[in-house]
Amino acid sequence: MTEENHCYEYVMAAGVNGILKDEFHLDQTFANTACEKRATKNKINLNNETKIHLSLDYRSPNMVYKLSV
Repeated sequence: MTEENHCYEYVMAAGVNGILKDEFHLDQTFANTACEKRATKNKINLNNETKIHLSLDYRSPNMVYKLSV
C-alpha cells in the first residue's frame, strides 16, 4: 500500500486498515472483489457523511470540506 522505503506511509496505511477492520467490520470474508470494494466504498462514504470527529470540532469530514470550498 505504500511506496518502497516510506515508513511513515506504512503507519498511515496500517491505521486506515485498522479503522476499516475494527470500526467498519470489514474483516470478514467477501464473496468476490466487487462485493469487497462496494462494502469499503459504502463504509467510507458513511464515515465522511455522518461520523463526527473531535479533531474536526465535532463535524464530519464532508461538513469541513463544504465549508472550505
